[in-house]
Amino acid sequence: MAKQFASKGDLAPKQVSFTELAPGAYAYTAQGDPNTGIVVGDDCVLVIDTQATPAMAQDVIARIREVTDKPIKHIVLSHYHAVRVLGASAFGAQNIIASRNTYELIVERGQQDFDSELGRFPRLFEGVESVPGLTWPNVVFDGALTLHLGSVEVQIMHPGRGHTKGDTIVWLPRHKVLFSGDLVEFGATPYTGDAYHEDWPATLDRLLELEPERLVPGRGDALTSAAQSRDAIEGTRAFLADMYGGVKRGRAAGKSLAVCYKEAYEQLAPKYGRWVIFDHCLPFDVTRCYDEAGEYRDPRIWTAQRDDQMWHSLQNEIA
Repeated sequence: MAKQFASKGDLAPKQVSFTELAPGAYAYTAQGDPNTGIVVGDDCVLVIDTQATPAMAQDVIARIREVTDKPIKHIVLSHYHAVRVLGASAFGAQNIIASRNTYELIVERGQQDFDSELGRFPRLFEGVESVPGLTWPNVVFDGALTLHLGSVEVQIMHPGRGHTKGDTIVWLPRHKVLFSGDLVEFGATPYTGDAYHEDWPATLDRLLELEPERLVPGRGDALTSAAQSRDAIEGTRAFLADMYGGVKRGRAAGKSLAVCYKEAYEQLAPKYGRWVIFDHCLPFDVTRCYDEAGEYRDPRIWTAQRDDQMWHSLQNEIA
């Protein structure tokens, strides 16, 4: 395996799709890169996740302007990761909305996460010099918040811990469209380095209870049927169960992190290795699984230094 971060070799440009899932509901997707959601209401536009930099957000804005000239008034942060939130300043929105747990994570580790993600996956931070600093929400909610964009009802909910402790979804009840953030992926490997693996399945149960008929995952294609939406949720659950279960058993048996990683890679690659960013995510994912199965109920902060130490340690052990 390569000694540098797997993502540093991911340099090919991705083909962008802009898909209308229901009247006024759009998905901006790019072959496994982070997705953005758009809701066009009667009087304004709401954006879910903003890309990693203001420079990259310009293409999202251009796509929005192809379908509406209404002002972009609201931004929802599905969670705190830099790749999701640092493009927010480009939109000039009146409100930046986040769950309380997401706000707390920005306070606690927002800058470390920015530095860490930039070092891991530089292609996703095109025009990083355009980032003015951390993105701070000015509307912070507990549990749930409902907006009305004229006649368009938008439900913003924190369904539970999973990908992070602050995960937020956006639900359009009229058309049963779900914007899941990274709680659900499709054809892309879930990144779980800041996750709560013990809680995530119950959170996915709450998404299934909504019975979405269209779904915009955090990464991967927009899904246009109830069956596809259910399969994406269940596929995410299966990956988490296979990975966390194996690492938890390994740790209980006294195996080292390196051995657990090697065994997890061998177990998971035949089934999931074709998923986007598999090699990039797995070292971080298994490390968090190993922590959670031991003494770290809450995720430790990733820093650029910790990233480098972990990555090279695991790569050297299995070389």
